[in-house]
Amino acid sequence: MAAVSSSTIEATQQIRFCRSPDGVRLAYASHGTGPPLVVVSCWLSHLQYDWQSPVWRHFLQDLGAFTTLVRYDDRGFGLSDWNVTDFSLDARLRDLDSVIDALELDRFAIMGMSGNSPAALAYTARHPDRVTRLIMYGGWPGRPQPPSPEDEDKEAAFQAMVRAGWARPDPLFRRVFTNIFIPGADERQMSWFDDLQRMSTSTENMLAARRARRATNVAALLPDIRVPTLVLHARGDTATDFEHARAMAAAIPGARLSALDSRNHILLADEPAWSVFRDEVAAFMEPDRARAAHAPDGDVATLSAREREVLHLAAEGLSNEEVAQRLSLSVRTVERHLSNAYLKLGISGKSARTAAVARLLRQQG
Repeated sequence: MAAVSSSTIEATQQIRFCRSPDGVRLAYASHGTGPPLVVVSCWLSHLQYDWQSPVWRHFLQDLGAFTTLVRYDDRGFGLSDWNVTDFSLDARLRDLDSVIDALELDRFAIMGMSGNSPAALAYTARHPDRVTRLIMYGGWPGRPQPPSPEDEDKEAAFQAMVRAGWARPDPLFRRVFTNIFIPGADERQMSWFDDLQRMSTSTENMLAARRARRATNVAALLPDIRVPTLVLHARGDTATDFEHARAMAAAIPGARLSALDSRNHILLADEPAWSVFRDEVAAFMEPDRARAAHAPDGDVATLSAREREVLHLAAEGLSNEEVAQRLSLSVRTVERHLSNAYLKLGISGKSARTAAVARLLRQQG
């Protein structure tokens, strides 16, 4: 697979915002080329900061080479609103719906990661008509209830460390969590993850979100998942035990389990397990890529009436500002319709506008 510079891919990323039904503002972004893959955000993310990351950048770069990767910051995290009180599973599912609706996606694959895995599983079980395939990485359906006394003691110690050290300038307490997530990292990678924790959310949000996740378990929904499913998990994962992945894969009909040779919860770019992960995901997404390739150049019939209207005006040579004036829309709304059209047509890069207009004229002319 040809290498793509992170700066080239980052230049195509457009961060936008939508609102969940309860008014929480959500930051979301898409980049890359290929069939859409919606990442149900892990609990630590920052759409902008991740691009400079020696821990996350390779995920964005490599997966964006063969998918249109859709990401969002979870409520209370990253660029999304921090003033949040409801971190329940239902709220997170409404957030996912809001992002998907904002992008006007019809059919897409989902990747559930780490702490938000239950949301990905629940959404897939409830929407088999929309989800083409499911990828689970480093996750599990939720904590069994009630927790054991030992588990409760560990959680009390964890929460005490969060309260003592999450917002401190020095990373003394946060380094404990860093060592759990990426024990194989070098000092530069660990320092970045130390900083991500403090930048991604507040102490209060971290604790509230964790309490909500600990109260969530969707294991009963696993037999209802009827889409092709790939479960990837590091054998030596020190954050989430591999046995959880084994049990999850066994409970989902037809799911395939891929064991990765790593101790890291977040795979690092220079370890062999990352190449295995990337190649497994690429192969698993190939049917979606083939389906898109056999569609006539990314069929404009998938575009909404407003998206086609905007493209027709762009074909007349109007600028975004002129299109906005003609349709009595804001320039930002015009840009959103264009971005959605590019996503559906599988087009990205600096020439996306020209390519989308050409495709519209060719298919409707």
